[in-house]
Amino acid sequence: MKSPLIAIIVALGAAFSTYADVLKIKKDAPKQYVVKKGDTLWDISGVYLSEPWLWPELWQLNPQINNPHLIYPGDALALIYDAQGNPRLVINKAYRKLSPQGRITPKGKNAITTLPLEMIRPYITYEQAINSDDIKAKPYILGANENTKTQTLGHILYVKGDLKLHQAYAIYHKGKPYLDPETGRVLANRAAYVGMARAFRKGDAANGEPASVRVESVKREIKQGDFLLPAMEGQMLPAYFNMHRPTQAVLGYVIASPSDSREFSTMDVVVLNLGSEQQVEVGHVLDIERQSPSVIDGPRGPRYTEDSSRFEKLISNANEFFGAEPDDGSTVWKMPKEKVGELIVFKVYDNVSYALITKNQHPIRVGDIAVIH
Repeated sequence: MKSPLIAIIVALGAAFSTYADVLKIKKDAPKQYVVKKGDTLWDISGVYLSEPWLWPELWQLNPQINNPHLIYPGDALALIYDAQGNPRLVINKAYRKLSPQGRITPKGKNAITTLPLEMIRPYITYEQAINSDDIKAKPYILGANENTKTQTLGHILYVKGDLKLHQAYAIYHKGKPYLDPETGRVLANRAAYVGMARAFRKGDAANGEPASVRVESVKREIKQGDFLLPAMEGQMLPAYFNMHRPTQAVLGYVIASPSDSREFSTMDVVVLNLGSEQQVEVGHVLDIERQSPSVIDGPRGPRYTEDSSRFEKLISNANEFFGAEPDDGSTVWKMPKEKVGELIVFKVYDNVSYALITKNQHPIRVGDIAVIH
């Protein structure tokens, strides 16, 4: 990798002891796999396991290396079975042609990561989901030293709020609210990164003196009313992705996407109406389910709701349950939900979170269900 990335250790500990006896290797899994540039632990574990978050069970402590979770492009991984019949991945020493005294040592910045960090980095760096009340309390831009639509490098911005001298600040634009699909409640506001600036006057808001910042980078148009956060607030990559299933039932929905798309696939990022208040954590692995379409079975035979008559649609919209017999002899069949994919939560706020789709059988859509039963 060209830029150094923190090697992520999947430290799940005793939580996986219950899975150890049921760890199953795919039938087409190779006996040896050579790590390629751009691979992640998730990619490699997916070659061997249908449930990639069980990686730590497959990659056990290995005396060949100082840290068993630091592996690098060019390493050859061999699939073996221990004395108890448990599958394990180890480094194939013969492939690496080590001397008898040789010992593999971490190569620092070249170690592969758990998830494709470069793919989710923009959503960690440039996306925030902040409560409206919190936004109101942040310093915000009053104007600039030039009355222009676009502020460029070197322009001076005047800010309502007391800033720290020489501190770097990220500038955000308040975007559309994230709404709960069931209640319509505003869960948070999307905040889009627009630029970076550095304070050279602290300001004194109580006495009507604005703080002053100089623009150091611009991603999009900076506007009056845009608010400021300390540069690294909410932008740090987690050192560890402790991937695991929640211990309690979870039920939420895909409510949006930072890309504003309506359909998504593997490695796309989506927004959920689940956060820390719903006991959702970074690293949680959730299923994605979709409600199968209802069918109205009447005198003309079974038909999907959208293909039915106006009267039959009225019956369906009134949430008639199976077994109810309307006047025309029609019955509404409410079909089950089916799994269509999986995702991993990587950034959590109070009532929303960002998640990476890791598997999908069909295109994922806004309105699909994020769930653990």
